[in-house]
Amino acid sequence: MAYTTINGSVTAAKGFTASGIHCGIRKNKTKRDIALIFCEKKCTAAAVYTTNLVKSSPIYVTRNNLADGTAQAVICNSGNANTCNADGMEKAEMMCRLTAEKLGISANDVIVGSTGVIGQILPIEPIAEGMAQLVSELSAQGAPNAAEAIMTTDTMAKEAAVETVIGGKTVRVGGISKGSGMIHPNMATMLCFVTTDVSISAAMLQKAVKAAADKTFNMISIDGDTSTNDMLSVMASGLAGNEEITAEGEDYAQFEEALTAVCRKLCRMMAKDGEGATKLLTCKVTGAKTEQDARGVAKSVICSSLLKAAMFGADANWGRVLCAIGYSGCDVDVQKVDVSFASAAGSIEVCKNGAGIDFSEELAKTILTRDEIDILVSLNDGEAAAEAYGCDLTYEYVKINGDYRT
Repeated sequence: MAYTTINGSVTAAKGFTASGIHCGIRKNKTKRDIALIFCEKKCTAAAVYTTNLVKSSPIYVTRNNLADGTAQAVICNSGNANTCNADGMEKAEMMCRLTAEKLGISANDVIVGSTGVIGQILPIEPIAEGMAQLVSELSAQGAPNAAEAIMTTDTMAKEAAVETVIGGKTVRVGGISKGSGMIHPNMATMLCFVTTDVSISAAMLQKAVKAAADKTFNMISIDGDTSTNDMLSVMASGLAGNEEITAEGEDYAQFEEALTAVCRKLCRMMAKDGEGATKLLTCKVTGAKTEQDARGVAKSVICSSLLKAAMFGADANWGRVLCAIGYSGCDVDVQKVDVSFASAAGSIEVCKNGAGIDFSEELAKTILTRDEIDILVSLNDGEAAAEAYGCDLTYEYVKINGDYRT
């Protein structure tokens, strides 16, 4: 491991401040509903977005603004997705202009995000009225408020940071994210804003962001629904002072590893905080012929509603794992597959060479009652491996989504 986990968040890297306040988008005045992240200098920037054909207006505006590979601020509201609205683009662009005016930067250097209910007009007046306070409260200690302000049905704020050394210089990567429902692979229901002080070209930053997303956020599934608003953006200030990373090599690999580590920490928090969830599920696949097969199998298992329900009931129904592998579409010899379940309470093998074996139901139950469970799948057919992240499927999930809009 070439990085160290540190206490910190989206302001851990040099040059960044953040804030989060209640401006009035949400009716509940106890909930912060708008966040701001700012860098003292223009940054190299990159992002990846939802694959849903229905995209929020902020996605289009941000994509246009990042066409030149630079940004200096992030503005994001919760409580309203600004999606499927006739005036959505206008409102997203206004959010950028309001932010830019108060910060004294270009509106084209603002990343904008929204999350919440789809199809409701976003009121711009509360944002305009709250902007002065939002800017005045910017500080290096403001990350927790920003993390809180982007939450919707999340029950906990999600923050992470790591530190590494690149070219003899200390480099930090930190981020915040939100998401606990409508989460499914291929840039699922989530927003994630990451900052770093590494010096890196826009092209290499984009490459690193895509690679990190493929290994982490694109390997989550809470409920099989791919959101309209998802975005992972990264701003790099360059203030660490390392020689600019312009090509693949040791420095690039070091940065990609650190960025992936932050994304993995955040996506595990998101999976564990899935709507109504009581357990974090991690499917670890080894022995695949290709990385594509490893990812495909891991995703298929973690997406299985039947398996998720079994994990909620602490039922070691390994047949549901084999079933999900079977319809994954991956190149797998099912007669070579081994399956085990593991947690802090121990581990137990439940399937060998694609067939059931005798095991203690009592021990399996004990293992599966813990709040973090590993589903270990060995395909015994190659060297590739992958992980996917999800949660159990509970009664509470249906309750939350039965009246989400009202």
